[in-house]
Amino acid sequence: MDTIKLGFGFYHHMLDSSTMRFARQCGATHAVVHLVDYHGDSGGDQLADNQPVGGSDGWAAAGATAEEWTLENLLRIRKELNAHGLEFYAIENFDPLFWYDVLLAGPKRDEQIEHIKQIIRMAAEAGVSVIGYNFSLAGVAGRITGEFARGNAVSVGMNGVDEEPVPRGMVWNMVYERNAGPGVLGSATHEQLWDRLSYFLNAVVPVAEECGIRLAAHPDDPPVPMLRRQPRLVYQPQMYQRLLDVRRSRSNALEFCLGTLAEMTEGDVYNATDLYTSQQSVAYIHLRNVRGKAPHYHEVFIDEGDVDFREIVRILRRNSFDGVMIPDHTPQMACGAPWHAGMAYAMGYMKGLLQTIE
Repeated sequence: MDTIKLGFGFYHHMLDSSTMRFARQCGATHAVVHLVDYHGDSGGDQLADNQPVGGSDGWAAAGATAEEWTLENLLRIRKELNAHGLEFYAIENFDPLFWYDVLLAGPKRDEQIEHIKQIIRMAAEAGVSVIGYNFSLAGVAGRITGEFARGNAVSVGMNGVDEEPVPRGMVWNMVYERNAGPGVLGSATHEQLWDRLSYFLNAVVPVAEECGIRLAAHPDDPPVPMLRRQPRLVYQPQMYQRLLDVRRSRSNALEFCLGTLAEMTEGDVYNATDLYTSQQSVAYIHLRNVRGKAPHYHEVFIDEGDVDFREIVRILRRNSFDGVMIPDHTPQMACGAPWHAGMAYAMGYMKGLLQTIE
């Protein structure tokens, strides 16, 4: 019987031998890689700052790692991961520089879609199985940090919707044009955003099918109808079905973030997991536990939130899910290596859970 694979998510600044060894020591066999650099020149302990919360000026400049999106570099990353006992399973997120006009329906949309097609072909040639993406204008924004988890561990949360408009030259919380001038991004409608997604999927899914790549959509994080005066796509569980129905294909799949699903105000995380894994629509899964619902929630340790992951794994086994499951960002622990300790705790819990349920 096929089993669920335990994976590890690598932010760009973590693509080094030390973190690869750490991931393998924690029991990971597969890697989900971020080629986008969300941190930029923010400085500080980037391993501790693994999940930026953002601000009105965004995270960093888009395109800082644009030259690294080459077949040669992907093969190099794959070789390094393999040397540490890890499979290069997925790339997570396109660089906003590559597709801002796809998101905005701007004049360069078709040109940028052709570049996305090239990336899909290149990823397939490098042996990557999945490309995750988040079709969002505001991106991940409006969150706060605090001592929200057990033992006053520092984690991420949300306390109300960020209504500050997105400035011109920014999309997905990253700046793609520094000289865009004053002013803000005009608000789109929900239907306009769905039309843009449909245009994108109808253009790129056939290429993904040819290459054997699965494109996996992340739900809106945080899952609220509007953020920074921009509409969201998937902020309730049933909206995932609309995305799948845009173009029915194994290559049109889901990046299933259980933390985000738990934050949604409608539906049920267990029913959603059952529905979409029974359809074989889930490419890979993020595990993160929370307390509360958007727009007021706190992220907590994997074993203390609203979601019973024992039941989640039982559902996955029942539906023969054999994809990759990775821990999402976790609370930081009070020691000399807060991020490492938090991740090791989550990985150990997940590995034990898989062994027990299987």
